[in-house]
Formats: sequence, C-alpha cells, structure tokens
Amino acid sequence: MPAQTAKSPLRKIAFALLSFFPIAMNTQSNADETTELETITLAAGCFWCTEAVMQRVEGVQSAVSGYMGGHLENPTYKQVVTGETGHAEVAQVTFDPSSLSLDEVLEIFWLMHDPTTLNRQGADAGTQYRSAIYYHSEQQKEVAENSLAKQNLSGKFADPIVTEIAASSKFYPAEDYHQEYYELNKQAGYCQFVIHPKLTKLGLEKR
Repeated sequence: MPAQTAKSPLRKIAFALLSFFPIAMNTQSNADETTELETITLAAGCFWCTEAVMQRVEGVQSAVSGYMGGHLENPTYKQVVTGETGHAEVAQVTFDPSSLSLDEVLEIFWLMHDPTTLNRQGADAGTQYRSAIYYHSEQQKEVAENSLAKQNLSGKFADPIVTEIAASSKFYPAEDYHQEYYELNKQAGYCQFVIHPKLTKLGLEKR
C-alpha cells in the first residue's frame, strides 16, 4: 500500500510538545520579569561581614557594601571611619520575597551580630559600626519593629537590643575594593579570624 500522508499519533504528540514548549518558556520568562524584588538596608558592624553573610542566603539576589545615615554627600571610607560623617557601614540587600520573607532576613540579621552593644561589634568600635535597620517602606518598618520586639521578648539576649530602626536615606556604594571583599581576600587575617568563623557558626560555610 502507498505511504499514508496523515500524521501518525506519535508525530502528532511530538508536534504538540514542540508547539507547547516555546509558549511555556515565554510564560516563564514573563513571570520572571514581573517578579518584584525587595530591598532592605542593614548595618551590623563591618560591612564586609554583613555582605558575606547575606550573599550566601538563598533568596538574596545581591548585597552591596556602602554607607547610609550620615550628613556628608559622597563620603569616602577614610571619612566614614573617623566617625565624623554620621554614616553607618551597611549592606544594601535585595531579595526575592516570594522565596525569602523580610522576617526571615531579619532573623539572620539578629543572629549574625550582637545587637545589644552600642556602636561596637567586637573590636570594631565607633558609630559607623552601629546596629541598624533602614526600612524602605512603612510595611518594612512594621515588620522590623515587630521583629525587634519579638527578639527582646525571646530571652536570647542578656541585655536590651539597641538596634536603630530608621527610614532609609541616600545609599552610597562603598569603593570597589570593599565589594566582594571576603570572596577576593579569604587569606586576609580579618577574613580568616572574623568573617569565616561567623559564616561557619551560621552554617553558611564549612569549617
């Protein structure tokens, strides 16, 4: 008998699948494009530590070291470390709220530093090393205040939390050599003796 020109059932299925996949991929692409990310700015001592921790949290898209909360425009690191500009060393954290809530971000924030020491984290002392949450919306403010209250009631800390909760102001990214500092300087003393132990304590890096 001559070959049939009609498509076989298998060929029909294959054709249907090939027709479906581009549509599915386009739908996924559109969904990704419409995902709204959220930004919170955190001060927890040296920004090298804050950045290194937050970069390892699933759901965080980026963590950028910088300065916030001062009165001088375009401050440099040398100016900030004097404590005279009023800025705090911060990490500007952008995350996907569909996979990581702000409350979960703040749970890590409380664990990664001592929020009961005023203007100090370990050997780092000065107002630039203060503990602070800089919110970007009224909803974030409410979440931050509730999170702080919960921590104070938890009994985890012997002393009261002194973390500042304030509206975000202009963010100044730190100089290039501060970005990805831990990733690029793992053999440096501060990275080995301060940042790495913090990451292992939080389960974000192996000993």
